Amino acid sequence: MQRGTRGADRPPTRAHAPARAYDRAMAGERTAPGDHAVRPEIEDSWARLRRLGLDPERSRETHRMPLAELEELRRATGLATVLPVLRATLFAPGDATPLVLAVSDPKARILWMEGEHRLRRAVDAIGFEPGALWSEDAVGTNGIGLAARTARPSQVHSAEHYLRSHHNWTCFGVPIRDPRTGRPAGVVDLSGPAAGGPHYLRQLALTAARLAETELRAAHLEGLHRLRTVAVPLLARFGGPALVVDPSGWTAAAVGIPGPPRLALPPDSWEGGGVHFVPTLGECTVEPLADGWLLRPSEPRPAAPAEPAGPGLVELDLRRPERPELRVNGSAGCWSHTPSPRHTELLLLLSLHRDGLSAAELAEALFAEPARTVTVRAELSRLRRHLGPLLEARPYRLSACAEVTVFGPDDPYDMLPGSAAPAVRALRADLAHGVLRLPRSPRAAQPSASSCANSSSLGSSSPARPSGTSR
Repeated sequence: MQRGTRGADRPPTRAHAPARAYDRAMAGERTAPGDHAVRPEIEDSWARLRRLGLDPERSRETHRMPLAELEELRRATGLATVLPVLRATLFAPGDATPLVLAVSDPKARILWMEGEHRLRRAVDAIGFEPGALWSEDAVGTNGIGLAARTARPSQVHSAEHYLRSHHNWTCFGVPIRDPRTGRPAGVVDLSGPAAGGPHYLRQLALTAARLAETELRAAHLEGLHRLRTVAVPLLARFGGPALVVDPSGWTAAAVGIPGPPRLALPPDSWEGGGVHFVPTLGECTVEPLADGWLLRPSEPRPAAPAEPAGPGLVELDLRRPERPELRVNGSAGCWSHTPSPRHTELLLLLSLHRDGLSAAELAEALFAEPARTVTVRAELSRLRRHLGPLLEARPYRLSACAEVTVFGPDDPYDMLPGSAAPAVRALRADLAHGVLRLPRSPRAAQPSASSCANSSSLGSSSPARPSGTSR
């Protein structure tokens, strides 16, 4: 991401095709025939940073947190356990591998760095150091910032960096997933001189992230084992069914009830216990433990006369790019779910197209390849496990009895930042230009600035929308 050690003062070759495309983009010009094709995620990042007013010729002053704050953040992330295996794997004793390893938190704040000494001196010169904020907003398009914002592996090579001072470098950032929650716990990034070629960084970075996740998973299992040693004698004292779960909802021990592997806990915890509704268990008495929760299902009540089922309320909350949330409120109760990136794209498209879309139309919207229907059908089959009868087929659509609301981010261009689907990219532009509005039920909670009244189209300016989607 920064200057290399050999030829560091030489600017990148101006005739280089990626540099020509970069120069045209920074000048606000259209690409010319023969220019290097800019990848969609890089193009989107550049456009976003230009709207924010970041000068590509001069970086902003790097924000560095105090040492005490850095140490506290290191402890809070729990990523210190992954460092020994990363060091041992990437840096053999006496080996001068030309790369720099950086580990950041989910907000792209650098926690630790390792690497060859000459490269470390070079990157220190422009603020690539522990405690620095390396988000896109702060230092432009880069591997850490792009991976942190999109929650996807992200490579940024040479002139793909937004700041010209970074063009002699290549980097590859990969999110580290927390095995307890499935959400990003941080980013591992490998950087090296662009002249050395980026081919080896990709596999090394992906391997490093998987090793880190393996270490986190082992630490999680060890924590569950410790909780289990406390829970088993505690549960033996109860005559009825009970179970103990860790703070993320993973079951440590259960008695008198088939304990599910994991329970869906409320986002804001239970605030000290009490009686709460728990999906799959019903009403439970909840008591806090030192490292988890004790749950005791309440006695079943006599069945009340069935009431006519009203329309269900489906909310797709995309205001936090790192954590989309699907909430359903219906006659069978309330529940929430964090969908995968692909499922989030499908839910967004089906929310906008209430009359439904065929598998071919969805494949064109997601991949610009109508023939990829097998992939679409497989993903929809998995999604139906969560939605049940709310997801209908032939064509694929959300049930007509459901009231659907989509909450979007304040900046429409932050809508699903990790998605390169043609329909989603067109949707961002249409929202920003006021061509369409996201669907909203009158019963929905307060939305963000970009969530407005109902819409049933991706908008007339969508160049890649599926055929027959103007309904």
